Amino acid sequence: MDQVDGEKVIIAKPNHSSSWRHNLWLLGALAVPSLGAGIGFALLGAWPILPLAGLELAALGGALYWVNWKLEYRHVIRLTDDLITVDKGYFVPKRRWCFERRQSALRVVPESHHWQGPELSVHDRLSETRVGDFLSREETLELLSLLRQELRIRTHSSDGSLEA
Repeated sequence: MDQVDGEKVIIAKPNHSSSWRHNLWLLGALAVPSLGAGIGFALLGAWPILPLAGLELAALGGALYWVNWKLEYRHVIRLTDDLITVDKGYFVPKRRWCFERRQSALRVVPESHHWQGPELSVHDRLSETRVGDFLSREETLELLSLLRQELRIRTHSSDGSLEA
């Protein structure tokens, strides 16, 4: 949790096992032997191997890009004296929820299996949004402890329904 100009900011984002730069290094390291073998076979007359090697590398590059893009998703929770704002998006906020601080609460749905974390939602009487649903169990419990310091837990249910 960071403190910026009197507001508390919590940024929840998925784990990155590798950066985009490291993924490019991996793709390059795999391209050298793959294209080298493809060029070698093409010089021996087996030319269909070269386009297939290029297609294989393009598919791998596309998959690495897609996974890296999905890992840029984040939830930014801003807590001020009057408002709670939850922004969700990849590089810029795509959706935003605003809750009046004194009318909002945290809903916790216990995990259904021991390796999952609990479901966390910020809500008021009119709307609700889940937060940190992509986090690991330990990260979800850490987010829960941070949010417990700032919000009251008004609902604690096992069926996922909103209680008063």
